[in-house]
Amino acid sequence: MTSQTAPQARARTTREERKVLAGTLAGTTIEWYDFFIYAQAAGLVLAPLFLAPVSEDSPGLATVISLATIGISFLFRPLGAIVAGRLGDRLGRKRMLVFTLVLMGAATALIGLLPTYGQIGVLAPVLLILLRVLQGFSAGGEWGGAALMSVEHAPLHRRGLFGAYPQIGVPIGMILATGVLWVLTTVTTPEQFESWGWRIPFLFSVVLIGIGYLIRRAVDESPVFEEMRQRRRESSAPLRDLFRHNTRQVVLSALTFIANNAAGYLLIAFFIAYASTTLEMPRSSVLLATTLASFGWLVFTLYGGALSDRIGRLRTFQIGYALVFAWMIPLFLLIDTRNIWLYGIALFALTIGLGLSYGPMSAMYAEMFPVAVRYSGVSIGYALGAILGGAFAPMIAEVLIQSTGWSGSIGLYIMGLCVISFAAVTAIGETRGADLRVAEVHEPAGRTAAGRATGGRA
Repeated sequence: MTSQTAPQARARTTREERKVLAGTLAGTTIEWYDFFIYAQAAGLVLAPLFLAPVSEDSPGLATVISLATIGISFLFRPLGAIVAGRLGDRLGRKRMLVFTLVLMGAATALIGLLPTYGQIGVLAPVLLILLRVLQGFSAGGEWGGAALMSVEHAPLHRRGLFGAYPQIGVPIGMILATGVLWVLTTVTTPEQFESWGWRIPFLFSVVLIGIGYLIRRAVDESPVFEEMRQRRRESSAPLRDLFRHNTRQVVLSALTFIANNAAGYLLIAFFIAYASTTLEMPRSSVLLATTLASFGWLVFTLYGGALSDRIGRLRTFQIGYALVFAWMIPLFLLIDTRNIWLYGIALFALTIGLGLSYGPMSAMYAEMFPVAVRYSGVSIGYALGAILGGAFAPMIAEVLIQSTGWSGSIGLYIMGLCVISFAAVTAIGETRGADLRVAEVHEPAGRTAAGRATGGRA
């Protein structure tokens, strides 16, 4: 069967494919809920609770440090990606998905139980950072497994759409995290929220983890991995082989991600703190507007994956980054009006470019690497991109606004990253249609994969 006839062969999604999509979506939603709850709490309440002496002397510096703790966990993502990639390439995607899900949930719940600085002194921020390290380790291994489970189960002509399902777990996690915080800030006083209300979203993770665990346990291992195992094509040293043959792909995949991740973390963490603290807009209104805008991120991410099946991964990425670049300055002009409606419109418009430059990512990354090192390759590339992009983006944004007094400086920072990511994805070239079952190293990045396309499941 050829790629030209594949779309006519089977248009309907099978029961097993629906289980896979549900499993990858549920897991990434829960994992990113955990991650985003911390990111948003860091901008709202963690500074006075865990950095009390600094907060009393210099609230601005305390905010910068608190936002910096978001980035600390990113430094451990590559380690999580290496460990999970190594084991995922050998033991299977499914086992690592379950492991990372439970590890992330446990770390999040424990943050909700932590004593504050006023209760145990300097040990409080130390324990907080240790739990952030566990979150980062878990997130480093999570995305690669979910992305590959979805893409490797997909029919050839629907890889982009299937791969978008773990991607939309990010905006759904954002909606859940921001929505829960909005409810709590609405039903509690500021004093109650800072005293105990902030703990509830972290503890709520236990319920979500239980649900996600049951869903993921029901998902079968990916067919590509099973085929590789049956044919005994596992590499004896996937990580070594990865950097021996695919260093260029790892670097380009990382650079492709940095602008999307940086702009995404402004949406996730910085804008909420900036609007409610610096611009003194009502916190509950800001959280509600951010929650509603996040639905745009969900819709356009799913659309971006589907669009990449029609016009290609490369062109979809390029359109997305062009839109993010063009919107940066108007974005901050609207936010700085202090009008909650314009704030919501500004964020919603940003999600168009974010979605188009995020939806095709799972499919493109999977198509860039040979099967024996694919888990390691996509996980490490994604993790490095997160470090270079979003890890310290909220902190950098806060430093820029404090030092320049002009919010547009943050826009220029993101625009520069867009140029880098646009160039990187252009260097990769079109990957749509690559044979996911090949065990040898792919041709150099940038060369079209259409000639290697195979039909049916890939």
